[in-house]
Amino acid sequence: MGQLSNKVVLITGGSKGIGKEIAKTFAKEGAKVCILDIDQEAINNTTQEFNNENYEVHPFLADITNREQVENTIDEIGRVFSRIDILVNNAGITRDNLLFKMTDEDWNLVLDVHMTGSFICSQIVQKYMVEQKFGRIINISSASALGRKGQANYSAVKAGLQGFTKTLAMELGKFGITVNAVAPGFIETDMTKALAERLGVDYSDLINDKKKEIPVNRPGSPADVAYSALFFALDTSSFVNGQVLYVAGGPKT
Repeated sequence: MGQLSNKVVLITGGSKGIGKEIAKTFAKEGAKVCILDIDQEAINNTTQEFNNENYEVHPFLADITNREQVENTIDEIGRVFSRIDILVNNAGITRDNLLFKMTDEDWNLVLDVHMTGSFICSQIVQKYMVEQKFGRIINISSASALGRKGQANYSAVKAGLQGFTKTLAMELGKFGITVNAVAPGFIETDMTKALAERLGVDYSDLINDKKKEIPVNRPGSPADVAYSALFFALDTSSFVNGQVLYVAGGPKT
């Protein structure tokens, strides 16, 4: 406990799923957690939950693809805390379809949220990190970066985030800023429940089928991803830079 005491953290998509679990894990470690999301109801629910558990949380409503909204949010965080130590680019969506059925809208929306959103947030936050000579940027990629049927858009952006991660690590390392990525495999979240619905299969059947593909014989949990992100966030991880950690229950190539 207390490994992130007084660290100021910004987590995009922090009100649900993996982002919410990362926010809670970091808050348990003493961080001042700011969650940025586009879903007001989810923000309200998560804020209430964190307050009930006495975790420090600061909610912000913004669209990460809108530079002005992101700048206003980050400027406000900077005014309140005078620093931003950790950025977790977690916000994401899926619009799965086979290539011949995928629309321009589905392609562009996934690209905007994952890639453009991460670019905007990283570019604005790094100004604070460079000035304070310290920072941690953690991008949430996916095992889908290696390719997955029906996810040409999602796979492309998650692979792109890995290249983005390595490039920022090269550019920002000299300022005391590390940039790393976590690439989850099959994680039990609302998104995987929605996948079962789209496939028209029972969720428990989907879990059982996926377990057969995973060497540790279980699906992942948001906590598995959160603790991996925590490792990258620590002061003691300062020599780990430009890495992609697959959290998938088995080796990925």
